[in-house]
Amino acid sequence: MTRRAGAAAAATAVDPARALGAEAATAVLVGFARTLRAAGVAVAPDQVHGFLRALDLLGAGPRHHVYWAGRLALCAERDDLDRYDRVFAAYFGADARVPAARRPVPVRPLPRLSLAAVPGGTGEPAPVSPRQVASLASAAEVLRHRDIATMTDAERAQLRRLLAALALGGEPRRTARRRPSRRGEVDPRRTVRELLRRGGEPARLRRRARVERPRRVVLLVDVSGSMSPYADALLRFAHAARMPARAGRLPRTEVFTLGTRLTRVSTELTHRRPDVAMAALSRAVPDWSGGTRLGETLRAFVDGWGRRGLARGAVVVVLSDGWERGDPALLAAQMRRLHGLAHRVVWANPCKGRPGYAPLAAGMAAALPSVDVFLEGHSLAALEHLAAVVGGAADA
Repeated sequence: MTRRAGAAAAATAVDPARALGAEAATAVLVGFARTLRAAGVAVAPDQVHGFLRALDLLGAGPRHHVYWAGRLALCAERDDLDRYDRVFAAYFGADARVPAARRPVPVRPLPRLSLAAVPGGTGEPAPVSPRQVASLASAAEVLRHRDIATMTDAERAQLRRLLAALALGGEPRRTARRRPSRRGEVDPRRTVRELLRRGGEPARLRRRARVERPRRVVLLVDVSGSMSPYADALLRFAHAARMPARAGRLPRTEVFTLGTRLTRVSTELTHRRPDVAMAALSRAVPDWSGGTRLGETLRAFVDGWGRRGLARGAVVVVLSDGWERGDPALLAAQMRRLHGLAHRVVWANPCKGRPGYAPLAAGMAAALPSVDVFLEGHSLAALEHLAAVVGGAADA
């Protein structure tokens, strides 16, 4: 290679450290958009691209640039603003007591981003400080993928704020009700009335379409001793799942705990404040951190609640590691009964996120044939994916 060719190649090459820093910063912000989507904000891919493009044009600046760029690019409805503020405060560590929309957030500056790491993006990677990127990622994106059992007290506090912003709703189903629509089948009654109103003159055909409503969601949370590192986070996830139902936007989400007995805790989780709800729940659950009898508790659920209609056509989510001290054959039989009642059975196992995991435990192996979707449940990112799968927005 000649000296001139070597100089040209050096001028066009991309510094790997700079490219890695830009990609890491982009991953943090894309993770923020995913958390918003899990919190119930309808964030489309083109909105995420516009968000990153706006930050690329703004360049290095204080974090309130991120706030306003995200608010303008990612929020399409007025109802999204409050949820956006809560997710932003939990994700980036802003003061949650004062809405970020009312004042700039005085925090450390962000590096200039590049769209080279974004599908469809353009532009050359800009210089990025690796220390800034590492600090930002450690406070935000890394937490989403960290195992809940290994978190520190400070990380658990941030996790609780992020869990409080999540939303959970069942996948939509078509009901027998119909409403006026621009597309769909012809509505004879409305069409005839329109003809009569016009004196028999030809009129536009009126149409109708079936109404879609979310399916009911039933959460069965294992609170046995083997699940104690995850039980608090999973129950806070269940508390956040009931918030849209309290507001009347979704069907009621029912929550039960599994241990040595079955306990319905939906009433305890109606408190708006998560800490108050968790205190009421701890008083109501007598077998917290006790043994595991999944087969007997599932039989109690199917006999007492499932056959009454609570599980019929619903999305039933079991959050458990699958350890069973009872007869695995009983668990297999009750899972078959539950699968016959529910629209879909989803099992989230925190152990599945560990390297080399295989469902070899007798209880988990007995339950798997009646499970439609088998997911991880060990991190915030896994719970966000669970919410998307239950809502029909993502595949397993």
